[in-house]
Amino acid sequence: MEFSSKLLEKAVYEMSQLPGIGKRTALRLVLHLLKQPKEQTGLLSQALLNMREEIKFCQSCHNISDVAICEICSNQNRDHQLICVVEDIRDVMAIENTGQFRGIYHVLGGKISPIDGIGPSQLNIPTLVEKVKTGNIRELIFALSSTMEGDTTNFYIYRQIKECDIVTSTIARGISVGDELEYADEVTLGRSILHRVPFENSFKNT
Repeated sequence: MEFSSKLLEKAVYEMSQLPGIGKRTALRLVLHLLKQPKEQTGLLSQALLNMREEIKFCQSCHNISDVAICEICSNQNRDHQLICVVEDIRDVMAIENTGQFRGIYHVLGGKISPIDGIGPSQLNIPTLVEKVKTGNIRELIFALSSTMEGDTTNFYIYRQIKECDIVTSTIARGISVGDELEYADEVTLGRSILHRVPFENSFKNT
């Protein structure tokens, strides 16, 4: 792709680094921005800078937040004895959109994946185990995607807390094996949470 401007070329290159954005789509987006008033582009740039510099991670659940403790964790109307374990912020958003879950979350920040060099110590697993062992937790719901990495992560956490007096469950397999939660429709995901099953059943029958 030939460019008449190095500035344009640089902007297209940076835009194409975003996931799902190829060079042609990046060019279309950059040209669109170029047609907009400078003030509009400035607002976008400032919003991105503010997000990058000021955004926080909840000290309790590791969810993205504007303050030290996110709105979900600070909401006294939520069931703080019920924790849903998810991979990342997109899963929190997907489950919240169902309107079927009134507990709180724990965001791991990924899944155990030896092939990618990701081990338990690189995820937010220690803080979850500590929370279970020292907190007043009634039930832990594993809501990771039904992939090999997701199942490995679930089982690792289960082994760390199996001596604790809590219920462990996993979302029902209304979510197809290999699917990510963020792509599930709200009805299916909501039913999967409501009809969750004891975690032990998920590996004793395999």
